[in-house]
Amino acid sequence: MFTALEIELNGPVATIWMNRPDLHNAFDETLIAELTAACVALDDDADVRVVVLAGRGKSFSAGADLNWMKRAANNGIDDNLNDARALARMLRTLAEMKKPTIARVQGAALGGGMGLASACDVAVASTKAVFATSEVKFGIIPSAISPYVLRAIGARQAYRYFQTAERIDATRAREIGLVHETVEPDALDAKVQEIVASLLQGGPLAQAAAKDLIRAVNHQPINETLVEETAHRIAHLRATPEAREGIAAFLDKRQPSWMGE
Repeated sequence: MFTALEIELNGPVATIWMNRPDLHNAFDETLIAELTAACVALDDDADVRVVVLAGRGKSFSAGADLNWMKRAANNGIDDNLNDARALARMLRTLAEMKKPTIARVQGAALGGGMGLASACDVAVASTKAVFATSEVKFGIIPSAISPYVLRAIGARQAYRYFQTAERIDATRAREIGLVHETVEPDALDAKVQEIVASLLQGGPLAQAAAKDLIRAVNHQPINETLVEETAHRIAHLRATPEAREGIAAFLDKRQPSWMGE
């Protein structure tokens, strides 16, 4: 049972709703622990194919809860380190899920909220969405979220926004690679569902392997070692029942078994 989250199941699609709308879905130790647990549980659920991360109310997530930050400021280094590790573990758990993940960003995604959006495989934003790495305004840095934000926008953009803490509107977020799609607010759910429909056409084992492939190949030099690595990956995948079913379905002009009825 969750207190800060709601899990909505719709066939093979699970939506994790951050459910602290009065606090703009700011996270504290409870939401961090629950989101970690939810990601683990849904990743282990064979009936779930796609996971959508969303926030109730006006905001996606305003980042860290100010009361939680205030408590942290009064804690010693050991307690702060434990809190930081829990946050980093949550983000990594989300980022390394085997299943496709989509961030549905309808409003503010600030600080850690921007990190959550970056940690998802796909980010879709309303034109009313706004982003920021606002940590320097509080005398801290966007440390735990940095691997995922850097993966999304690159170091050059990060040098600017990590230091200026400027607000990034939806149009700019798409320009710098932070989100994949921007749509009017009333079209947000339709766009998410459009991407979900595309994801459900892919083989689940292949999608997990594709995510692992990106992590293995990204930023690696193109040399004989990398070429051999990619050859081994495709050769092993071709021999799986899923690959045989996918190829057979294509040749037979039918839907593969993983798409159901």
